[in-house]
Amino acid sequence: MTGLGALIKRNCKLFFRDKGMFFTSLITPIILLVLYATFLAKAYKESFASAMPAGFTVEEALINGTVGGQLVSSLLAVCCVTVAFCSNLLMVQDKTSGARRDLTMSPVKRSTLAFSYFASSALSTLLICLVALGACLGYLAVTGWYLTVADVLLLCLDVFVLVLFGTALSSVINCNLSTSGQGSAVGTVVSAGYGFICGAYMPISSFGKGLQKVLSFFPGTYGTALLRNHALNGVYAEMEKLCFPAEVVEGIKDSIDCNLYFYSEKVSIGAMYGVMTVSIAVLIGGYVLLSLLRKKD
Repeated sequence: MTGLGALIKRNCKLFFRDKGMFFTSLITPIILLVLYATFLAKAYKESFASAMPAGFTVEEALINGTVGGQLVSSLLAVCCVTVAFCSNLLMVQDKTSGARRDLTMSPVKRSTLAFSYFASSALSTLLICLVALGACLGYLAVTGWYLTVADVLLLCLDVFVLVLFGTALSSVINCNLSTSGQGSAVGTVVSAGYGFICGAYMPISSFGKGLQKVLSFFPGTYGTALLRNHALNGVYAEMEKLCFPAEVVEGIKDSIDCNLYFYSEKVSIGAMYGVMTVSIAVLIGGYVLLSLLRKKD
């Protein structure tokens, strides 16, 4: 256990010592928040307005709270995965520098070495994503705050779950890469494409039925939905206080992916957590197996 602790400490130190990588990971969520608020806010407002019945008026503060919740959930959904790929690049860098070969020649088990990369990447990613969550909560405090303490705690849980998912996914992919160039290329593709397939940039409900069914098999969509539900839980409670018709509230939930459907069956919050938990376990198992099967690094 001492060897594992030393390896995790070593990996974390190397990540935070690389000021370029650390600064990029830290500043990325802030940049995304500004970009989302600038470019996606209008699209989200239009999406919200389209879910309203004709002649139905909504207070501006409630609209801002709804849009803010969408922006925050979208940013965190993308951030938890893209930052994980960035922090997990140390695994690839150790291969190119020969450090991993040196470590495997020492009396350290391959499984211990593999888990050290996973654990250190998860810790680094979680720290950065919690900073991002703090920035998001500050944004909501300015634009429209409807969260309770329970909602904030559930958002923290969702971030933790998505960080584990992002770290497990990046570990499976990065363990098969051999150069830093490959790692950077994969990171770029993930940063560009993940937000679309997980429903962060555009609600899955806006896609065709066929594509919706395909994306319903991707675990990341359920992670985004968890964040969205808890970021907007207070908004829906306020709508109920204002006597919004139940069908209107459900229509809003459908339009912004708070309600997800698997072949026409509504997926519960508990089932979403179940999907994420099973996915994380499968990915971690696959990563450990791949690490053990590799004959050389």
